[in-house]
Amino acid sequence: MAEGQVWTIGSILKWSEQYFGSHGAETPRLDAEVLLSYLLGQKRIFLYVHFDQPLTAEELARYREMVKRRAAGKPVAYICGEKEFMRLTFKVTPAVLVPQPDTETLVEAVIERLKGKEGARIADVCTGSGAIALALAHYLPETSVAATDISADAVSIAKENAESLGLSERVEFREGDLLAPLSGEPFDAIVSNPPYIPSVEIAGLPREVRAEPIIALDGGADGLDFYRRLVHESAALLKDSGFLAVECGDTQAGAIAEMAVTGGFGRTEIVHDLADKDRVVVLWKA
Repeated sequence: MAEGQVWTIGSILKWSEQYFGSHGAETPRLDAEVLLSYLLGQKRIFLYVHFDQPLTAEELARYREMVKRRAAGKPVAYICGEKEFMRLTFKVTPAVLVPQPDTETLVEAVIERLKGKEGARIADVCTGSGAIALALAHYLPETSVAATDISADAVSIAKENAESLGLSERVEFREGDLLAPLSGEPFDAIVSNPPYIPSVEIAGLPREVRAEPIIALDGGADGLDFYRRLVHESAALLKDSGFLAVECGDTQAGAIAEMAVTGGFGRTEIVHDLADKDRVVVLWKA
């Protein structure tokens, strides 16, 4: 980035796209636009109608630092400190996973199955930023949610998100291992996006993914450790006709469905994401 050059929105986007591409970013143009629109406090469409607007020296200096962090493998969401999910904005830090579009498939599946069920009680396990729990509470206003995470830092972030979205009275966050903080309570649905990446694959993940908390990624030798526990323990907490819904890797749905046979579940559903890949398994209590 040449010193003394007048950088406009258009020219800085073009340069950033090339720079990010040369550093292995999968979505270089999108990354550049998200960072610059965040810096300017504007929506991305603003960039396209102000291509010729020059950046101030202060804006350029701040943007240069953001570019350096992104090129070093820092996720865009961590640089901005926020991420949109289900049309809601969540605070994110390196203490929590960055909410991903694939997980919206899980939220939408649960909404579809609980819509119109007044007073439903939901548990969200491995809540992280609270994105799943809070999105469900937002779009299912007659429900209440209890959410757990083993990380105290994650629980703290989730509580901040609940406060900013005005959902603190309906979503309760508890620190603890999986279902342990929910012992003895009945639920209509248990929901989870647990760690599901096989341990041996962690080292080969993209840099920005490896910047996220390993505890929220590593699913054990075959990636199924947490599903075994969830399937084994969930039925006892579900009401009759309740269900367990989990996000999974696109090759794991069959193995999870097989666990249901001995886990106290009857009917099984597999839900595809927008790419037509197996993404969510719904297990109904027998």
